[in-house]
Amino acid sequence: MLRVVCASANPHKVAEISELICGVVELLPRPAGLADVVEDADSLTGNARLKAVAICSATDMPALADDTGLEVDALSGRPGVLTARFAGPGATDAQNRAMMLQELRGVTNRSARFRTVALLRMPDGQEIICEGVCEGSICINERGERGFGYDSLFVPDFGDGRTFAEMSIGEKHALSHRGVAFRALATRLGELPTA
Repeated sequence: MLRVVCASANPHKVAEISELICGVVELLPRPAGLADVVEDADSLTGNARLKAVAICSATDMPALADDTGLEVDALSGRPGVLTARFAGPGATDAQNRAMMLQELRGVTNRSARFRTVALLRMPDGQEIICEGVCEGSICINERGERGFGYDSLFVPDFGDGRTFAEMSIGEKHALSHRGVAFRALATRLGELPTA
C-alpha cells in the first residue's frame, strides 16, 4: 500500500480525508515542526500544489494536499480561493460564517457550490489532480452541530434539506465535494508507481 504524507495541518480535514481514502493508501500525519505553507496562489489547484510540493520536498515521500473554496453566486463567486480567510487573515470559522451571513442579508438567490481540488504529488514530480464539486445553497441561519468551516450554512442540492452540519459523517461524505474529489483520486492511484 502506498504510504502518503498528508499535507494538511487542519485536524478536521485530516480526519475526513483519512476516512475517505482508508484502505487505499496509508495516510501518514504531517510531520511536526514543519512551517505552515503560505497559500498565496490564485487558484485552488495552485494552493494544493504549494502544500504538496512543500511536504514532498521535506519528507521525500508522496504528499497529499487539497484546497477547498466556497463559491457564492450572489457574491460573484466569492470567497473562492479565500474561503478560509473570508473575514480576514487569521479569521475563525465562526467569524467567516458570520461574515457570510452578513454579506447575504436580504439576498434571495443563495445558490453556491463547494469546490475541492485533491492533489497527490510524488517525489519525482508526477501528480494526480482530481476535483469535486457540490452544488447547494447558503441557508439563512446556522443549523447543525457537526462538521467545520461553513458546514452549518451549506445545504447540498441533492440532500434532503439538511445542512452538512446536520448530517452524519457518512451522509456528508456521500454528497460532499471532498468526498467526490478523494473518491476520484483513489480510483486513479493506479496511474502512479507504488515502489
